[in-house]
Amino acid sequence: MELWEKLSRQRIKHIVSSYCLGGDEVNRFDLYLDELLQLYPRPLIELALIETLIDYWLTVPLVRGVEFLVQAHDRLKTWESQPIVSTITPEQFKQIAGLDPAPIFGSAELPTCSIVRPL
Repeated sequence: MELWEKLSRQRIKHIVSSYCLGGDEVNRFDLYLDELLQLYPRPLIELALIETLIDYWLTVPLVRGVEFLVQAHDRLKTWESQPIVSTITPEQFKQIAGLDPAPIFGSAELPTCSIVRPL
């Protein structure tokens, strides 16, 4: 695995651990996440995780585990056949994920508008 792959995987692990998204069935969650990593670009997975997190933010208890990944995967599937439209800005991504938004939004600068199609 190349360095950039390790770093991007670490970014995803950071999102998962920051919000305890693994749930009770950590092994099943990890296997499913590995499948997603084989199917989709890592930046899209990051964006899908954050967008899904926002969708379920007010759900008590927060959706976690495999159920959370199913929802993120559904979003990724939708993006396969439709334009990718994000509801958040790069600055919001940075605040929620605690990560540099440049790999997701394709720019080191933080535009004030939402993305339409990330790289």
